[in-house]
Amino acid sequence: MGNITRRGSRELAAEGTKPPEEGPPAALHTRLYEAIMREDRSAIQALLRSHPVNQPMTILANSISYRVLLNQTQSIIPIHLAVEFCKAQSLLCLLEHGADPEVRDTRGLTTLHLMLLHWPIISTIRTKPGNRIQRILTDIQNNAMMCLRILCEHGAQVNAQVDNSNKHSPLHLAITYGTYPVLSILVQNGAYVNAINESSMTPLHMAANILNKEMMEMLIACGANVNCAVSSTGNTALKLAVCTASSKAGRLLAAGVSCIRLLLIHGAKVNARDHKGQTAIHEACFGGREAIINLLLEFEANVNILTRNGESPIYMYLQRSSNIRDTGLLAKLFYRSYPLRLTNNQGILPAGIMLPEFHLLRENLIKLSQKPLSLEDICKRNIRNIYGEKYKQHLKQLLPVQIWNSLYGYYDLAYLLI
Repeated sequence: MGNITRRGSRELAAEGTKPPEEGPPAALHTRLYEAIMREDRSAIQALLRSHPVNQPMTILANSISYRVLLNQTQSIIPIHLAVEFCKAQSLLCLLEHGADPEVRDTRGLTTLHLMLLHWPIISTIRTKPGNRIQRILTDIQNNAMMCLRILCEHGAQVNAQVDNSNKHSPLHLAITYGTYPVLSILVQNGAYVNAINESSMTPLHMAANILNKEMMEMLIACGANVNCAVSSTGNTALKLAVCTASSKAGRLLAAGVSCIRLLLIHGAKVNARDHKGQTAIHEACFGGREAIINLLLEFEANVNILTRNGESPIYMYLQRSSNIRDTGLLAKLFYRSYPLRLTNNQGILPAGIMLPEFHLLRENLIKLSQKPLSLEDICKRNIRNIYGEKYKQHLKQLLPVQIWNSLYGYYDLAYLLI
């Protein structure tokens, strides 16, 4: 079954462990190992009379018939073996005989953590309904879900953090390893949906950062705070999603717009600022992806807000030469900006328009930034900023055609190059 993979299945043995001699203890460990893999409850119960349920088994690879992962001497706690291979009946038997779901391995992982790390990831393959392979894959997923429910019913701590530098909770692990089906079960059993890890990121921050809409929807439905900010940076889920969607990969894959809209619809503050004073529109303008900029404008993003260093969204847009060549989008930002702020607090112009090919554009934009606007132009820009893209069509029905065209008729800035 090459299409089934398990995560985190290496390094189970403590370093430096010496192989045991083939003797009574080794034979007992081998029999217990195989009984767990066979889900032979009677054999497990009998063997536990001689082997403490929470004591590790040390197994020689050449002494067992199950060689799925073992290619050397390894040590593993019985309950951990049961969850790694989704042996639900063995797991239940071990718990009924005193197995501690909170016992940790050498990496600081509890049984629930290991359950999530070893969750079966099923490749997407085309099979007919009722196909034998499809039935096998469904059974594997069902066994994993059964194991998770058994753990939760027997008191597994759904908010226990991994004892390492990440301090991930089970929900964080579920996001990291893409185990979407477990989110609702964890929350139903008391998992804190706004838990933070060592980096002060919530599960929603992590899901937004990788643009996983399915997980984002589930977390929001479970009460995730869409405006929670990462304490170290001030980033919200919206800012993280915009950053990823505006990246080169995001543009190539045309990804993330639906994730951003999801956050905005559920109350994400479009003008929330991080510790540098940047907002989502700053990030979007730097990325130069029109669909995202338009979406933020639709939800009333402020194109005149400045960072702590005095950088406007149009300043961020002009940082990159690839953005400047899209004069249509530049015109849309230009006709919303007032006052037109081209420099930062140090008087430095954006790097993009400093290139020789944009010499004429640079000179003309500087002149425009220094020239006072007419009262009519100021009013137009204020109306565009107040009503934004969201009510653009509504205004079209209310205003005379000539007035509406004067408000929303953006002109190509190509004339500035002359």
